[in-house]
Amino acid sequence: MARHTIVLIPGDGIGPEVTSATRRVLEAAGLDVQWVELPAGATAVEHGYKDVLPQETLAAIRTHKVALKGPVTTPVGTGFRSVNVQLRQALDLYAAVRPVRNLTGVTTRFQDVDMVIVRENTEGLYSGIENAVVPGVVTSLKVATEKGCTRIARWAFRYATRRHRRKITVFHKANIMKLTDGLFLSCARKIQEEEYPNIEYEETIIDAGCMRLVQNPASFDVLLMENLYGDLVSDLCAGLVGGLGVVPGANIGDDASVFEAVHGSAPDIAGKGVANPLACLMSGVMMLNHLHEDALGERIKTAYDAVLAEGTVRTRDLGGSAGTNEFVDAVLAHL
Repeated sequence: MARHTIVLIPGDGIGPEVTSATRRVLEAAGLDVQWVELPAGATAVEHGYKDVLPQETLAAIRTHKVALKGPVTTPVGTGFRSVNVQLRQALDLYAAVRPVRNLTGVTTRFQDVDMVIVRENTEGLYSGIENAVVPGVVTSLKVATEKGCTRIARWAFRYATRRHRRKITVFHKANIMKLTDGLFLSCARKIQEEEYPNIEYEETIIDAGCMRLVQNPASFDVLLMENLYGDLVSDLCAGLVGGLGVVPGANIGDDASVFEAVHGSAPDIAGKGVANPLACLMSGVMMLNHLHEDALGERIKTAYDAVLAEGTVRTRDLGGSAGTNEFVDAVLAHL
């Protein structure tokens, strides 16, 4: 086993609790790791940094190539620009990856859900180009480039091939946004036709696709879409399997990757020891696979699957009363 240096960003709210819990499990499983702990989010300003995304944090991720990140607070309507968006753009983390699957012991309306949402992570409306034209009128510019659309399509098809996935479905609104979404479609088609004809391919207008998701989510495999659509649809898909507390997330670029719990910072329960660490832990398993520590990742996955299947130790969001540390202790007992 290699020794890994990983940047740890605790984040805001419950972030320090769930990242600390994840760290306990990773180390107990045998990960040989040196943590470089640095802030981001509102906590960074509280610690005396001038910016919510300090240059020191970005530099460390560029140096060590991988980070585990807790949730950070994003003000609504006013205040600083989203730290998550800044981080993805600054490090060119163009592929957001959200696996969504049913977990044994977590009962939902749907079964046999096993899909992956691949989201372009640096362009679209999240480019943040907004202007006040005249008082009372604002515009927001949706950006799509051939480079950006092509590389996320190629990444998705490469991922599907490596993971033995059978089909990619592109969600789009090219019937209305003929140039931006039209470019996204044309790039995806070209990649499939020229490089990955072995992968089944389909396209669906996003509103019809969302209807299909809540009718029969098991009919989907890998979903590929632009930035805003991916943000919305990935949360919808999380709801199919139990919510944001039971799904992981990753932001991957050519030179660095950041793995994170995708739920919010939940300031109302921060410091109470009741947060569910599972999403962060699952993201940690994704990180282990990325680091080619697949055996460790499988050990941890088997352990938390066993805890969920037993059903006796559950956090509040899953209908139980266990605290963060109690859940972690149960996972450690299964390692």
